Amino acid sequence: MTLSLDLLLGFALFALVTSITPGPNNTMLLASGVNFGFNRTIPHMLGITCGFFSLVLAVGLGLGAVFQAYPLLYTVLRYVGAAYLMYLAWKIAHSGPVSDSGTGDHKPISYWGAAAFQWVNPKAWIMAIGAISTYTPLQGYFFNVVVIATVFALINLPSVSLWVVCGSLLRNLLRDRRWLRLFNWGMALLLVASLYPLLLESVS
Repeated sequence: MTLSLDLLLGFALFALVTSITPGPNNTMLLASGVNFGFNRTIPHMLGITCGFFSLVLAVGLGLGAVFQAYPLLYTVLRYVGAAYLMYLAWKIAHSGPVSDSGTGDHKPISYWGAAAFQWVNPKAWIMAIGAISTYTPLQGYFFNVVVIATVFALINLPSVSLWVVCGSLLRNLLRDRRWLRLFNWGMALLLVASLYPLLLESVS
């Protein structure tokens, strides 16, 4: 049995809400839109969508069961993700002034860097596991997994691109180094704040 129309519409709403709401990816895309503009952030956007597509497929094809059997692997992955998120926050906080040229010491996150980040992004894992466990019928399971991953990717890309558009619109307002510095530090702090649930769980 393939996905029914009602189930597919419910999943599409789930994909939209989880893709467009704040999280590590969207915070980084907003900052990248401000610092580098829309065009230079396109590889970052595509990396997010393609990396997440592969993650949903992997979870659907059994990776989630591996982590259930070996929870230590999942714990290690989460802390690796937290460390990488801290590194990305540091990079955002120390981004240079807004420039329309492609030169400079700071560069936007690459396609492969963004794709790889999805595998250590806590929100991406929650989204992928939620999509597979809640919206994927068991009959025709493998076909349904591919449909879920594809629909998620098709919704995810335009959703995350809105954050880059917003950042690009803020570029002219943040030409002043002081305001740009405050903005970048604010985005960095938001990224660090996204680790709060993980830190709270580790001390509970």
